[in-house]
Amino acid sequence: MLLLTLAFIGLNLRPFLTGIGPLVASIAADTGLGYRGLAWLTMLPTLLMGAGAFLGPWIQRELGGRRIVLGALTMLGLGSALRVAVPGGGALIGTAALCGMGVAAIQAVMPGLIKENFPRGVAPITGVYSAALMAGGAAGAQLTPVLADIVGSWRGALAWLAAPAGAALVLGWWVLPRAERASTGHTAVAVLLRRPRTWLLMSCFGLVNAGYSSMVAWLPAYYLTRGWSKAHSGGLVALMAVAQAAAALSLPALAARSHDRRPWLWLTLFAQATSFAGLAFWPDASPRLWAALGGAGLGGCFALSLVVALDHLHEPAQAGALGALMQGGGFLIAANGPWLMAVLQERSGSFATGWLAHLACVLLVIYLVTRLAPDGYGAAMNGTQASSRPGTA
Repeated sequence: MLLLTLAFIGLNLRPFLTGIGPLVASIAADTGLGYRGLAWLTMLPTLLMGAGAFLGPWIQRELGGRRIVLGALTMLGLGSALRVAVPGGGALIGTAALCGMGVAAIQAVMPGLIKENFPRGVAPITGVYSAALMAGGAAGAQLTPVLADIVGSWRGALAWLAAPAGAALVLGWWVLPRAERASTGHTAVAVLLRRPRTWLLMSCFGLVNAGYSSMVAWLPAYYLTRGWSKAHSGGLVALMAVAQAAAALSLPALAARSHDRRPWLWLTLFAQATSFAGLAFWPDASPRLWAALGGAGLGGCFALSLVVALDHLHEPAQAGALGALMQGGGFLIAANGPWLMAVLQERSGSFATGWLAHLACVLLVIYLVTRLAPDGYGAAMNGTQASSRPGTA
């Protein structure tokens, strides 16, 4: 039940983002937001996810994971519900901030909860959580344009997301452990931030997830400009998210047998590179293939990055803190993806320039991953309780 609860919570963490893309034309026409204004609907929540993750270890120590998750689900549901009555673009961005703060809190504590409650199944359980997160993104992209047609309003279509958030709140109140284990040790955030490895993990995570943020924000808009309907363009994001979920579920389970996770990470990065190249140079050749490859690469890389961060340290509180910091710095970097795409589109008149920028980021991460050899975890953490065998801690 705990695993099912964590997965259902994960389902709620992306629809408020992915539901925007297919409705972007209607939102722009109704609110007057331009490309840069629309970018804030993805950029601001991602920035908050990053900033919130830095506070995650401290907040969890003070309040406990259960209280944080329940409070964050309440915030997420409220932010979604308020969208039914937003008067304009500024208020809509405000609801995005409220949702982003809720998601930030959950994502900050989830790695530690997984490490604490499933100590011998970190890789597959992380895969389940990540797959649920991506599947929620698929549902948001696919259902919001359909609901918008049914209710006759993009506001009502976005507000329906409050219902699954409320259901997750009830389930979490019932299932999440009330008595949490005491930490056997604590690595201060300040100490982890002095480790170059922490910054390397942040950089890799951020550069990759910048691509995710941009695909969620602009993939539908890209194909709307190429004559696709909002339902079909939203279907591309849904397909991308389904591929994400499948890769996030399967690749960590496969990688659990490997001491070295890097070959699997490189596989996901090559899939992303192929996707961005296809979107830039041959957008009409096989749009669904580019979306599926991008989704599989992004979903698998997201889950495996969490696994690699948790591999570095044995003690759950320490490993969770490192995972939270990786997400924190990473999401601060990733938040700039949609805005950068908007700027490049306005200056060049094409989204292709932005896809090429993300291709360059992926190529850089392919190089940086060479430094994540598992035999160097102990030296990289330099004085912390490093995990001697990834996947068994």
